[in-house]
Amino acid sequence: MLVLLFVATQSQLTLQAQENWRDSLTAINKQIAESQWSTELHLRKANANLQLQQWQYAIDEYGLVLRHEERNPAALFYRAYAYTHMRRFDLARNDLNDLLAIVPRHFEGRLSLAVVLQQVGRKQDALDNLNQLTQQHPDSAVGYVARANLERQLKQDEAALYDWQRAEELSPLDPVYVINHVDLLLVLERRREARRVLDAAVSRGIPKSMFNDWYWKCKR
Repeated sequence: MLVLLFVATQSQLTLQAQENWRDSLTAINKQIAESQWSTELHLRKANANLQLQQWQYAIDEYGLVLRHEERNPAALFYRAYAYTHMRRFDLARNDLNDLLAIVPRHFEGRLSLAVVLQQVGRKQDALDNLNQLTQQHPDSAVGYVARANLERQLKQDEAALYDWQRAEELSPLDPVYVINHVDLLLVLERRREARRVLDAAVSRGIPKSMFNDWYWKCKR
């Protein structure tokens, strides 16, 4: 199942990578101290804070940027990202709504808003956002996958099947989409249809060996 990375815990950086980011942060702080206001420098500083998982420092830095440029899309998006890691979902939602008012077709922003809405239990609102996302970006498999996962939670199985099929059409060599499609068909006890989905994926060039377990499940 697709994991939406906006709310996933960031992977731990290696010790060397952490040291590199700390060195970068020191250099940026020196540049800031020696120069006039620079949005670029403060965004770079906030990014270093994010990389080091210094969420509150990043939030404060993006706040500085937004006091100078209240419609800065990067600051709004990444401050929402930091808020989400601190589980301050209402504040994250506010920033994402402000971002989408400025850039209505912002793909990551609308996808992230749907994730945040799910976190606070507003699944129908999340679905409405994913419907809008797929309308705005009909050629993105990711949008259909995100909606399929939510539809499955909501027991909207036929809608989820449609979205898995669209994701396969847009990314025909991605075995994960095939497996999720087949898994749902098996839950619905539609084994022949699941077998046809597997056969079609193999004919597109995905190695059959990747689906051995799923072929076996289709025979049960």
